[in-house]
Amino acid sequence: MNGQADRPDKELTEVVGDEEATEASERQEEAVTDLDDPEASLAALEAKANENWERYLRAAAEVENVRKRAMRDVENAHKFALERFGKELLSVRDSLEMGLSAADNASVESLLEGSTATLKLLEKTMHHFGIEVVNPEGEPFDPELHEAISMQPSEDVEPGSVAIVVQKGYSLNGRLLRPAMVVVAEETAAE
Repeated sequence: MNGQADRPDKELTEVVGDEEATEASERQEEAVTDLDDPEASLAALEAKANENWERYLRAAAEVENVRKRAMRDVENAHKFALERFGKELLSVRDSLEMGLSAADNASVESLLEGSTATLKLLEKTMHHFGIEVVNPEGEPFDPELHEAISMQPSEDVEPGSVAIVVQKGYSLNGRLLRPAMVVVAEETAAE
């Protein structure tokens, strides 16, 4: 085997490209040194121009193909990005459907147990995909993570802290999806 058979395609392309560049350079030097025959010099320069034009067309076509391929890849990534998440949610839906179909003949305890199991399944799926609960009860109010809906006096928590969580918030890999809706504690009135 010659040494080129073991090289990656990129190196082969570079070697071939270097050889073409060397040959083109030699032809150009011949054309410049052959000033005695202007017609031959003109023909050589026209050949060089045609060769460069063909290279340009091939490079432009390759750039266009890469652009189209990248657009197609991005489109597919957007289209199917939620595929795994969707598959995981199907088990939660199945669990809810089974609970609803069994509701006619089930006791309150078994319905509660089924609902709790379904909620755990949903929490596991959300955690698997980086969705975390923001439950700030008792923590200092943070306008970046919490949405205050009102303030009320409270002796249980410090003023400026979250007294009641009305609706939990959620974050996706550290980025807030929905702020927690909270009631913030304020100082109690002095008597």
